[in-house]
Amino acid sequence: MSLDSVRQFFITHAPDISVIVTEASSATVALAAEAHGVEPDQIAKTICLRIGEDVVLVVTAGTKRLDNRKFKDRFGVKPRMLDADAVVEMTSHPVGGVCPFGLPAPLKVYCDISLKNWIEVVPAGGATNAAVRIEPHRMADLVGAEWADLCQ
Repeated sequence: MSLDSVRQFFITHAPDISVIVTEASSATVALAAEAHGVEPDQIAKTICLRIGEDVVLVVTAGTKRLDNRKFKDRFGVKPRMLDADAVVEMTSHPVGGVCPFGLPAPLKVYCDISLKNWIEVVPAGGATNAAVRIEPHRMADLVGAEWADLCQ
């Protein structure tokens, strides 16, 4: 039902944005870029992390990697990725379809500044073959994200 929760999110908060469902998988950055005809860094990948007792989402440009030093300087701890079962539990989205939209409960979202290099980005849409096309600042506004410099 994850795809449905993302669709409902956009119906409620941004009815001009449609969730795109493809025949091809977009479960990885490379597959998503190919499926949507964009550069890999236009894929807005969402990472589900534990910071102490809190779970947060970090959205970055597709090929960017978290910088452990920047992360620790910002949050005081090293990032710890959740396993696939915990990701589904916290977001309702499967790995490869994780996005900051349509969550069962609010999570703090951070958008890495690497996304600001693009006019349009393509985050997943709650399934491994679903996505949306959106301007990065609008995405951040819709999910109440904070901009941060967290990647290499």
